[in-house]
Amino acid sequence: MVRLRAIEDLNDPALLPYRQMRQMTDAHGQGLFVAEGHKVVTRLLDTSLKIHSLLLSQEWLDRLRPVIEAREETIDTFLTTRDGIKSLTGFGCFQAIKALASTPQPCSLEDILQSTDHPLFLVALDGLTSADNVGSVVRNAVGFGADGLIVGPNCCPPYLRRAVHTSMGTIFQLPVHKARNLESTLRQLQQLGVRTIAAHPHARACLIDEVPLNESVCVVMGSEGEGLAPSVLEACQTSVMIPMAKGTDSLNVASASAVFFYELSRQRLSS
Repeated sequence: MVRLRAIEDLNDPALLPYRQMRQMTDAHGQGLFVAEGHKVVTRLLDTSLKIHSLLLSQEWLDRLRPVIEAREETIDTFLTTRDGIKSLTGFGCFQAIKALASTPQPCSLEDILQSTDHPLFLVALDGLTSADNVGSVVRNAVGFGADGLIVGPNCCPPYLRRAVHTSMGTIFQLPVHKARNLESTLRQLQQLGVRTIAAHPHARACLIDEVPLNESVCVVMGSEGEGLAPSVLEACQTSVMIPMAKGTDSLNVASASAVFFYELSRQRLSS
């Protein structure tokens, strides 16, 4: 349901998460996140996540009103313009449409493992600090059919504003488990029959096309600069690398994830 609200004061507490959009932490500590852009907000409206408010132009409200009105909750709807958003947030936007919603509770590992009867495809992240990289990995994971995301304790949260935006809202489709100790979680997965595969370029690693990926697997991606922490690498059963041209040792983690996930998908589709 739409509840129209005028923007009478930019310091209105209801607008605080929008004013804080440029901060790296966004509203994550409050259990909230900001979605921005038509495609991301539209995907958000199709979920069961609780939406607290919308900040958008009259044009976008007219286009989305039937979907908004079909929601169960009452959504505070602030009408504005692109210039109004710039005044509020401190930076411009391509599309005058944003939303504030509650971050979903993390899933238990058991819930993810029981979510499907086919061989699992899980992705684990260790130490990624860039929200854009996390969002790109999420988008690649969903695009190639991942069943769940495991986020290590030193990893950027996937519901930061930039991560949500870069994922193009695909994060809404991916169950997320927050691991207190990634090494322990990986060993637990092994005990449950999930093979843990480190995406890690080094001399002893197997080439990606040499490793069968048809069984339940968890692909573990490391940080942008250092790769996987030694303890995480040790906790994985197999290390796999992408064959590279001479003089180049690795790809950006977002690009590498697309290659790994494609190969996994290719093997499963051809089997």
